[in-house]
Amino acid sequence: MSAPDPSSLLVRYRLALPNGESAKARALGLACEQTSELTPDLVPASAEPYLGRVLGVESIEPGVALATIALPAAAAWGDLAQLLVLLFGNASLQPGVRVEAVEWPADLLARFIGPAFGIDGLRELAGVRERRALLCGAVKPLGLSSAELAERAGALARGGADLIKDDHGIADPPSSPFAERIARCQEAVTRANQKTGGSTLYVPNLAGPAASLAGRIERLREIGCRAALVAPLVLGLETVREIAAGSGLALLAHPALAGAFFSPAHGIAPEILLGDLFRMAGCDAVIYPHEGGRFPFPAAWSGALAAHLRGPLGGLRPTFPVPAGGIAAGRVPELLREMGPDTIFLIGSALYGAPDLERATAEVASAIRGRTE
Repeated sequence: MSAPDPSSLLVRYRLALPNGESAKARALGLACEQTSELTPDLVPASAEPYLGRVLGVESIEPGVALATIALPAAAAWGDLAQLLVLLFGNASLQPGVRVEAVEWPADLLARFIGPAFGIDGLRELAGVRERRALLCGAVKPLGLSSAELAERAGALARGGADLIKDDHGIADPPSSPFAERIARCQEAVTRANQKTGGSTLYVPNLAGPAASLAGRIERLREIGCRAALVAPLVLGLETVREIAAGSGLALLAHPALAGAFFSPAHGIAPEILLGDLFRMAGCDAVIYPHEGGRFPFPAAWSGALAAHLRGPLGGLRPTFPVPAGGIAAGRVPELLREMGPDTIFLIGSALYGAPDLERATAEVASAIRGRTE
C-alpha cells in the first residue's frame, strides 16, 4: 500500500472500544468506512489513493483510543458538504466516534474564500473604528407583530447595540411575515441611527425554502440591510458558502442543530464544526453557547472554539466569536477580560428582563466600551 498523499487531511478520532475491541481494527474499519466502504483487500489498485490510511493508534484510557487517519482531500476537493461526509458521514452512525482534531492541507484551504468581511470588515460595517468588543442584541420573541418587533429593534439601536439580529426561530410566521418584518425593523434601526449618529446593523434571519433564498437576499439588499443571520447546518454549508461569496452580506452564523454533534464521546469537536468548517463556509461571526449560560458548554470548548475562529486557517480572514446563550449583563466585565476585544457579545433575555430595554442596552454598551454613563 502506498504512503498517504501529502495533501491528505490528518484527522484525529477518539474511539470508544467496547468489550475489549482492538483499537487498530476499529481504526482500520473507520478508515475504510469513511472512504472506500470496502476492506483494503477489495479495493482496486486504481482506487487505492482514495483509501483512508491509519497512521497511528494510541490508547488514552481503558476502552478509549485516539486514532490518526489520513483521508484523501481529493474525495471532497473544494466541496464542504462532501468534506463533512468525508470527516463524519458513516462514522456518525457508529457509536463512540468523535472528530477531535484536523490538520487541513494548505492546498485544500486555498480552495475556500472564507469570510468576505471577517473581524476587521464587520467592524467597519458596524462603524466601530476602535478595537473593542461589540454588542449584539436580539429581536424576539416569536409571536410578536412586525411593528412590535420593530419597536424593540429601535430601542436596542438607540441603546447602542452594534448589531441587532432576528431571533433564529423567526423566519416567515403569520405574526411577522419576512418581507414586512425586515422592512419595519430596518426602518426602525435606520431612524435610530439617524437620531444617535450610530451605525447599528440590523441582521435579519435568512431562512426558508431554497427557492426563496435568492429573492430574500435581493430584498435585504433593496431595503439597505448589510448583514444576515444564517444557520449553516439548516441551510447547508455549501448554500451558506454561496451566499457568502455572492450576496455582499456579512454573515452571522447560528449554531442550530450543532448540539447533536457535541457529546464528549461522539460527534465533532466544536472548534472543528463551528470553528473551522463554519469559517471555511464564509461566516464572519459565529454564535455559540458560552459556559455559565443556559446550555451545558464547557469552558475548554469555548476557549478552543474562539481560538480556531480567530487563529490562522490558511489565508482565510479571522471570524468573530459570539458567546451567547443566557449571558447575564453583569458578567460583561468578566467576559471582556476573558475574551478580549475581538469578540461580539450576544445578550438577549438579560436585556428583556429589565424594565427599560433601551436603558438596559445602553448600560451594557457602556460597559463594553469601558465607560460609565
